[in-house]
Amino acid sequence: MTTSHQSAKFKSGDVEIAYRLFGSPGATPLLIVHGLSFFSYDWIGPASALADGRQVAAMDMRGFGDSGWSKDYSIGAFAGDIIALLDHLGWKEVILVGHSMGGRNSCFCAAENPGRIRALVLVDWSPEPAAAGSKRTSQTVAGTPDTFATVDEAMQHFGSSNRQRFEAYLKPVSGGFALKRDLHFANQFRRMLQTGERPALGVDLWAVLARVSCPTLVIRGARSDLFAAETAPKMLAANARFELTELDTGHNVAGDDPQGLVGKVKAFLSSQGG
Repeated sequence: MTTSHQSAKFKSGDVEIAYRLFGSPGATPLLIVHGLSFFSYDWIGPASALADGRQVAAMDMRGFGDSGWSKDYSIGAFAGDIIALLDHLGWKEVILVGHSMGGRNSCFCAAENPGRIRALVLVDWSPEPAAAGSKRTSQTVAGTPDTFATVDEAMQHFGSSNRQRFEAYLKPVSGGFALKRDLHFANQFRRMLQTGERPALGVDLWAVLARVSCPTLVIRGARSDLFAAETAPKMLAANARFELTELDTGHNVAGDDPQGLVGKVKAFLSSQGG
């Protein structure tokens, strides 16, 4: 497996979107959209493994990683960036893989653009996040300092020993280093914890899920605290095109079992004719 790839940016509306491109043209290309506490760097390994006879792109959503910050973080804006990247790359249709928040945005994109999404893979995302995981995510994001004095301080805060990842995930700022994530998201969770009110999404995610018309694989982490086991049958009942599989992981499926994830996605694509 090679992790060599190209990194580039393009303009989508009011922001620059960064992405990584793997492989060579062949079968239907594949696009990966990361979650709230992740970015394209975390998907280099799986993207490389999936770039077997096809091109694979992993994007940084607006407000994350090396992409620009915006005043518009609506689901529609995120989905628009996905389509803009397809247009930029000249891809008429794509296999879309979205994790967590990226799964939400990918599901909406597939529902709104049926002619562009050939197949969809939702990685540990459901329209009904479990209470334990929601609480953990809210507290973690809200509790993230705006700046860290050093890379080591950030690693200690998150309980990580992966220096390479944090050197990629942090950017130098006045006073030290900051996560490559717009403070909008931390501030949003801080307000939610203070007031108890969740931000309005403006869409009914169950209705969005029901409108997805392409074959869809739902991958649940069997130990996930965000995707409850009892929610899975509801998703299958909401859309007959959905199929479910599980891996023995937590919410971070790609980090906990990258080989298992790649195997599940490849098997699904093979069942759909590539």
